[in-house]
Amino acid sequence: MQRHVGGMLYIAKKMIKNIPVNNVSFNGNEKKYLSECIESGWISHEGPFVEKFEIQFSKYIGRKYGVAVSSGSAALDIAVIAAGVKKGDEVIMPTFTIISPALSIIKAGAIPVLVDSDPDTYNMNIEEIENKITPKTKAIIAVHIYGLPINIDPLLALAKKYHLKVIEDAAQMHGQTYKGKKCGSFGDISIFSFYANKVITTGEGGMILCDDLETTNHCKKLRNLAFEAGGPRFIHQEIGYNCRMTNMQAALGVAQLEQIESFIEKKRAIGKYYNEHLSFLINYGYNLPIPTTGYADNIYWAFTLVAPDDKQKTHCVEYLNQNKISTREFFTCMHQQPVFNKLNLFTNESHPVGEQLSAKGFYIPSGIGITLQELDRVVINLKNSVFGFLIIALCLNFYKTIKIMGRAVNQNVPLELI
Repeated sequence: MQRHVGGMLYIAKKMIKNIPVNNVSFNGNEKKYLSECIESGWISHEGPFVEKFEIQFSKYIGRKYGVAVSSGSAALDIAVIAAGVKKGDEVIMPTFTIISPALSIIKAGAIPVLVDSDPDTYNMNIEEIENKITPKTKAIIAVHIYGLPINIDPLLALAKKYHLKVIEDAAQMHGQTYKGKKCGSFGDISIFSFYANKVITTGEGGMILCDDLETTNHCKKLRNLAFEAGGPRFIHQEIGYNCRMTNMQAALGVAQLEQIESFIEKKRAIGKYYNEHLSFLINYGYNLPIPTTGYADNIYWAFTLVAPDDKQKTHCVEYLNQNKISTREFFTCMHQQPVFNKLNLFTNESHPVGEQLSAKGFYIPSGIGITLQELDRVVINLKNSVFGFLIIALCLNFYKTIKIMGRAVNQNVPLELI
């Protein structure tokens, strides 16, 4: 089939390779360790890589114990139960995050209580938390968002003051630190995700970390259908989950963990490159991620952009996608989720910062495997998108002005009155 209109341009575009939002790097011992699983026959949860990954990752974060599970969401499900959250309890969490924390709270029979975002870091606004605490409050889920951790010291002080559990959601924060200490080491229980877009990946997977042996054993029990350790095999005393990590997933995790420092270095190099080459966007009303706070340097798990308004965001996202550059929109706030509205949750709530982030925010390719040439392509196309939008806006304004002037002339209106 031949295309005669813009044929060469069409062919050139077809040949351009898509740049995904994230691409993984498997340049370590991944194949070797996976081959060991296959050759030994140990592919399920019972294989030796699972315990090895739990020990090595918990040590890396600075915690005593790790419990590997099938996803970050599963880790949250178990962590909420292990923290003692029960029916009727309230759990404080950010409105601007993925849906998983809210689902975990609701599954436990508890009630999510939402807090708006900090406009600079996009994390939960610490100053709003205390006003949300009631006699029913049992815990706070402290979610670290995109690249900068939540300011956790004042949050921990509030938790101590009101005797609340802290569940630290560090799903995006592998290797990030808060005042020199690893994220994931602060909460009573912390969780990580190893989904394919995370700093290190097991494809799907997650981990629960804590320093209490009794809590750890409870988490291990819950991930395995609540089988009783040392008891009759098929007698169950509580509701459990089937969310074990496989030996093959853990093998990937061990290999990835061996490279984590180089991955973090690459992430920060990508962030620095974008901050330097996209700084012009600030002049056109865009917000770029801040490189540092008083307590942490950005790890740039995702490189985020917040457009001046939703129209410019839509134009930019569509332009990039047309030029084979993938993007992801920001989270939709919990109080704006149709599923929760159907449950009569968060009725008439307003969280303006989170709402603005949801409406105007997106992030661009920043995977470990991205090349310098691909980074250049992203920057060039962002420039074309922004300038193209401005030209369209100017043309529309000019057209409207000419139209108004034409009407004025037809109606004999003096031009100085227009």
